[in-house]
Amino acid sequence: GCGYDRPSFSHFVSMTYWHTAAPNSGEPYGWVGRLADAMDPNNTPNYLVNIDASQSLAVRSRSHIPVVFDDPERFDRKGLQQEQTLLNSTPEPTTHNASQRFLHEVAHGAQQASALVRDAWDKYRSPVDYGLVNLDLPKVAALIEADMPTRLYYTSFRNNAFDTHVYQNSTHARLLTYASDAVAAFLQDMERIGRADDVVLLAFSEFGRRVPENTNLGTDHGTANPMFIAGRSVKGGHYGALPSLTELDEGDNLIFTTDFRRVYASVIENWLGYNDSSTVLHGTFEPFALFS
Repeated sequence: GCGYDRPSFSHFVSMTYWHTAAPNSGEPYGWVGRLADAMDPNNTPNYLVNIDASQSLAVRSRSHIPVVFDDPERFDRKGLQQEQTLLNSTPEPTTHNASQRFLHEVAHGAQQASALVRDAWDKYRSPVDYGLVNLDLPKVAALIEADMPTRLYYTSFRNNAFDTHVYQNSTHARLLTYASDAVAAFLQDMERIGRADDVVLLAFSEFGRRVPENTNLGTDHGTANPMFIAGRSVKGGHYGALPSLTELDEGDNLIFTTDFRRVYASVIENWLGYNDSSTVLHGTFEPFALFS
C-alpha cells in the first residue's frame, strides 16, 4: 500500500507529488531529472529520454535537457521542407553571448538527438508482439538496441485509462492485460537483444482507489496503491505491509503502509548504484532489497 501523508485526490496535484517525490512542497524539478543531475554531473547528451506528446515534470532537470518525442518518424525540426537545410546548418555563434550560445547548443543537441532516434527506430525490427497497447515500450527497446547512452527512460499509459469511475470490474481487468502484455513483451525484447540484465521497469499510478463502490459500478480516487518492479534481476514477491480493507481513514480510504519514496530509493541505490538517494529525494527512505 504505497502512498504519502496528506494525500491529494486531484489528478494534477497528486501526479505532481509522484513526479517530484516531494509532496506538499512546491518542488520545481522532477525526481528523475534530479537523479540524472546527481548521477551525471557532466551532462552527457541523451542521458534522459521522455517518450510522450509533451515533457513530464518527472524528467524536469536543473542541468540535463531531456530528449522528448512521441513519434520517432516525425521527430525533427518544425518548418517547411525547404527551410530544413538552412535550419540544420546554423553555424556556431562567434560571439561570447551566453544566451545565444545556449540556444545554439540546445538546437544542435536536439538535431543530433532526433537523428539518432529516427535512425534507431528505422533499424528496429522485432518479432515480439507487444499486444494492443504497447505503452511506447517498443520505442524504448529500439533506443536500447541502438546503444543510446540513455540511463533513464520515462513513458506513460496515456489518457488516464485506469481512472475507473465507471464499470471498473471488466475495464480494470482489460487494462491490466494490456499493461502486462506490453511489459512482458518488453522484457522478452530485452532478452532478444541481450540486455535483460541491464534493465528494470518501475510502474506506478498517482492514485489508489477508494474501498466502497460508487453508484456507477466503479470506484473513485483513493490513497494507497501498488507499485510494480519488473526485470530479470528483480527478486519477485510482495514487499511492504498490505493495507487493511476494513480499518479505513475517515474518508473510507485505505491507510497507506509504505512511503512510495522507499521504492524510488530502492531503485536509485540498489539498481542504479547511486548511494545517496537522500540528496535526490530530499529525505532518507529505507530501500527494499528488491534486486538479486
